[in-house]
Amino acid sequence: MERKIYHGTIKPVDITQALLGEFNQGNTRAQTIGQSDKMILQIGTRPGASSGGQTAMTVTIQKLEDGIMVELGQQAWLGVAASLGMSAISALRNPFSLLGRLDDIAQDIENLQMSERIWQVISQAVQASGASTDLSEKLKRLTCEYCNAANPVGEPSCVACGAPLGNAQPDTCKKCGYVVKTKDKICPNCKQALLR
Repeated sequence: MERKIYHGTIKPVDITQALLGEFNQGNTRAQTIGQSDKMILQIGTRPGASSGGQTAMTVTIQKLEDGIMVELGQQAWLGVAASLGMSAISALRNPFSLLGRLDDIAQDIENLQMSERIWQVISQAVQASGASTDLSEKLKRLTCEYCNAANPVGEPSCVACGAPLGNAQPDTCKKCGYVVKTKDKICPNCKQALLR
């Protein structure tokens, strides 16, 4: 399961509409489940599709305090593997039979790249709404524990009363957008090393 967090004024319905527009056509279909704060989108090949094997994937989009979280489930790829296997067996029996299976092979390769296409559509929708994996304006302010004044991220002490702000400075993982602490070396969300 892969998860990314986007900060800003974006709603789950924005991502859902972009994915429906991209995947509810041709050999694929998409359907949504859920309400506005948490939506689940199922994307898969149409039953009786003219070419390629069967595959499916689930996308969960959930509203957070200052943005959204998107999770991609594991892709069901056994149908695609079976279709590619049939193409290979046909080619072994008669190499010219590949000409009749070119549509199946092309569709199978496209189906194997479904998760990359989903992230691409999500990335375009996020950019169009002005959101990103960077800290939002709301998260770029720290509240002083002593006087409750708002302070910009990076300030060592409170601009109002001078109290130390300590290591409370937030940052985000550059890969998935998860808010991390300064002392973290590995992102707790995607387990990638944090580059600073």
